[in-house]
Amino acid sequence: MTTRPIDLQPPHQDADAATRLTEVEVKLAFMEDLLEQLNELVFRQQRQIDALARELARVREQSAHEPAAPASPRDEIPPHY
Repeated sequence: MTTRPIDLQPPHQDADAATRLTEVEVKLAFMEDLLEQLNELVFRQQRQIDALARELARVREQSAHEPAAPASPRDEIPPHY
C-alpha cells in the first residue's frame, strides 16, 4: 500500500498558482520578443556607426591631402561681433 501525501492547500490556491504561472509565462514571452527587437536595433545602430566611422576616416584622409582653401575676407566676422 502506497501512501499518498495529503494536499493541505485549498483547491482555489492551485487555480491562483496556475493563473500566476500563466501571467509569468506571458510576461516572459513579451520580454523575449522585446529583447529580440532591442538586439536587432543595436545591430542596425552598430552597422550605421561603423559606416559613419568609415565615412569620417575617408573625409579626414581626403582633407589631409587637399590644400586648405584661402579664407575669403567676406566670410570673416568683424572683431566687434
